[in-house]
Amino acid sequence: MNDAMVCSTENERLSLKESSGWFAAGASFRRALTVLSDGAFRLFALICLEADRQTGCLEASYSDLAKALGKSKRAIGGYVAELENTAVCQITAARNQHGRTAFQVRDEFWPYRRIGHAQPPADAELAQYLDSVRECYLSLGEVQVGFGPSDVSITKEWYERRIPLGVIRDAMLLGACRKYQSWLNGKPAQPIRTLRYFEEIITEVRNEPLPAGYSNYLGRTLQRFATAWAAAGGKVGRTQRVPVSTGKEAVTERSEARQ
Repeated sequence: MNDAMVCSTENERLSLKESSGWFAAGASFRRALTVLSDGAFRLFALICLEADRQTGCLEASYSDLAKALGKSKRAIGGYVAELENTAVCQITAARNQHGRTAFQVRDEFWPYRRIGHAQPPADAELAQYLDSVRECYLSLGEVQVGFGPSDVSITKEWYERRIPLGVIRDAMLLGACRKYQSWLNGKPAQPIRTLRYFEEIITEVRNEPLPAGYSNYLGRTLQRFATAWAAAGGKVGRTQRVPVSTGKEAVTERSEARQ
């Protein structure tokens, strides 16, 4: 090969075969590759390709995503939970199983500058985070004693650690169900006095996300347990057991849902 041919090749400019439909897969894309499982990364890549470039947002149903990736809706549910648990995407769940879930790729993993979608100030975002945690905690029923200053500090700590609200919600539901189960089985009726109670459960949920739809099951179970507890007068002691189906079914259904 002579010098002229080398220069000609070096001076050629690379060009895209297609002028649209591509995505800027740079350092943020590579970062996602290191924190996500293969299945969750495929879902992330699909979201990036289909999301609005100006906002990093996409709305899609589990059915659409399952069809696009050739996976089951249950598998998609697991991948969605992983995207939220790893703080790669902000997730707004659909109202029902047929609705569309909203995804927003977080700034750390989105290579474009957002246009027309202003991010809330940090203090406003923290206030919203606090309100969400407080509302969820106080909705657990008789198992908790109120949201005090120490709980505000714990919530701020969780916010700094970027623990997703979905993980906190699932951990609270799971912890509250276990507390009611303990009471209804006649064990000491000590309420939850601080959010610190949920620390280990948060770790549990982050390491092993709940299957798709299991949060709804926990919500129904919590209501059933709370009703049984109220019917018993809320004074069940060590030697008195309320005849209600409890605990083991929750563990069983969770394990079966993963098979």
